[in-house]
Amino acid sequence: MHLFWNYIKTKKGSIAVFLLCCGIFCLIFYLYRLPLMAVGYATLLSGVCCLALLVWDYLHFREKHRILEQIQQELHITLEHLPEACTTLEEDYQTLLHDLFRQRQRLEQDWQGRYGEMMEYYTAWVHQIKTPIAAMRLHLQAEDTPQNRALLEDLQRVEQYVEMVLCYLRLDSDSTDYLFAEYDLDKIVHQAVRRFSSQFITRKIRLEYEPLHCSVLTDEKWLLFVLEQVLSNGLKYTPSGGTITIFLEQPQILCIRDTGIGIEPADLPRIFEKGYTGYNGRTDKKASGIGLYLCRRICRNLNHTITVSSQVDVGTVVRLDLHRERIEME
Repeated sequence: MHLFWNYIKTKKGSIAVFLLCCGIFCLIFYLYRLPLMAVGYATLLSGVCCLALLVWDYLHFREKHRILEQIQQELHITLEHLPEACTTLEEDYQTLLHDLFRQRQRLEQDWQGRYGEMMEYYTAWVHQIKTPIAAMRLHLQAEDTPQNRALLEDLQRVEQYVEMVLCYLRLDSDSTDYLFAEYDLDKIVHQAVRRFSSQFITRKIRLEYEPLHCSVLTDEKWLLFVLEQVLSNGLKYTPSGGTITIFLEQPQILCIRDTGIGIEPADLPRIFEKGYTGYNGRTDKKASGIGLYLCRRICRNLNHTITVSSQVDVGTVVRLDLHRERIEME
């Protein structure tokens, strides 16, 4: 009905002209004392013909509208299915659309070329910078001193930020390297905990963890990245002597709970926004606001969900729902 009234609005000029002509005929017949019945019959017949023409034109209009809506819903917009132009004005509009479409294609190709070059550069940069990082790690591990342990922790943060750069770029890439399979969740958790083992020891943070005895359908590398981000945040905001607990809720919800400073209630709804640091981040001055954003994006791609509940001065619980329908893998 909304479409019909929109169509009537486009034809209101023609309808007004028809009614004005009928009024003029009636006025002239009245002034010349002619029988109004004659003009009444003529008006009725003309009205029926105009109504039939209006219905036919409306059906044609509705079909065009349907085709244009279908084109709008296509993922890659093309101009192959545009309805045939019936007037010079429609031909002008379609010529304009073709010009804009060709311009859009040129801009898209230019952007893809620039993006590809940027991806190649940063990928090469990440692999190149890993070499001096590995060398520095070997030098610092040669002597076990408090200063070297502190430098190793800083170096680990640098390495983590480098991985975040590569992950951020790959998320928007056309090609992905997801490899879905059944993985032992304990093995993935062990890898994440092992990476931060020195920080647990240095900061005297207790780890409470019991075997999960659970297998999940996921991508090991990307899920490991999410777990490392969550553990890194937990360690960052948990004071010395605190506890980080890893446990499983049914059916397959992995929970990571810390006894840290917690998150302000006003910040909770926005912690997954890109670049949002919240009160804790502004106080700490070191938060990037990218970690949890990447975690949410990765979980969506893996068909997992991540949620956070927190209470100030009590702690935070991050829940990763890893349950998904089984699929047949060939």
